[in-house]
Amino acid sequence: MQQTLQSPISGATAWRRADIDSEWLYTFSDSDIAELENAARRVLRSGDGHLGFTRDEFPLNALGGRVADLLRHVEAGRGFIVLRGLPVDRYDREIAETIYWGLGRHFGTAISQNAKGQRLAEVRDRGHDYTDINSRGYTTRARLLPHVDTSDMTALLCMHPAKEGGLSTLASSVTVYNEVLAHHPEHLEILFRGFHHDLRGEGVTGRMDEVTNERIPVFSFCEGQLSCCFNYKAMETGADKIGEPFTDLERDALEFFIETADRADIRFDMTLEQGDIQLINNYAVLHSRGDYVDYPEPERKRNMLRLWINFHVGRPLVPAFADRFNTGARGGVAVGQGGGYHI
Repeated sequence: MQQTLQSPISGATAWRRADIDSEWLYTFSDSDIAELENAARRVLRSGDGHLGFTRDEFPLNALGGRVADLLRHVEAGRGFIVLRGLPVDRYDREIAETIYWGLGRHFGTAISQNAKGQRLAEVRDRGHDYTDINSRGYTTRARLLPHVDTSDMTALLCMHPAKEGGLSTLASSVTVYNEVLAHHPEHLEILFRGFHHDLRGEGVTGRMDEVTNERIPVFSFCEGQLSCCFNYKAMETGADKIGEPFTDLERDALEFFIETADRADIRFDMTLEQGDIQLINNYAVLHSRGDYVDYPEPERKRNMLRLWINFHVGRPLVPAFADRFNTGARGGVAVGQGGGYHI
């Protein structure tokens, strides 16, 4: 078991709602948009397809420097930012995806998000029931608890917002740690030990009973940085599958974690507008989503394009934390049959 951190953490990553200022929002200028569009047209003229190209094939001159500055804010600052004003309503899908993928290549490398090997996935309601073990949250319109995705960073491009609801909520996992330390230090051993996560048919075996090889720490500390991995549903069903359901103390620890992340003085709510790109550092920021009501017309339904991105230079991670899909350190979802998993 790794050593349990026993001291509070200060700095930009340990933010509360009152600490958030306008730095979380960057609005694209007309020249930024022109540069992105020109780079996308260049890629499409090459005939190599609109996904899979490299950073060098999508050059950003003036904007490239600003993107690097914004990425540092995500990696080492508050841990999130929104890029606003991409005019997706005037693009066809190919142009929109090309621009988004090109920006993503400047952030890092996209990894697989599901057993189909999709690196660019749609976050939209497919009519699935979130309570079904075979339904992932991003394919439903249900409220999602605070959690992280299993990559260095999650990027979401809002192609179309919902008719009602779908509020995006963020919280600093570092602040949650500080609150646990202050009010329930008895929970820290449990959280640093971690839990086996249910891979829900998307592990390397494709079996529905596969869980992570190691217990994945909720909190881990490596070379001076605290990292978080939290997904209540995956931990709960993982515990059930190995025949070790949560103890009362474990459930208390996880419920306090969720309650803290959802406190009004800690969380930061935002509404994603059409054309927004939200970037979240999964090691430092938890995210959740409110339930929503869609428009009846298919073309107007809520639709987000998601990338799971690993930074070009990733932060140091303890081994048990780094391998969260049984596919190796910072690996994505295993590609295969996926055990019939709903995608």
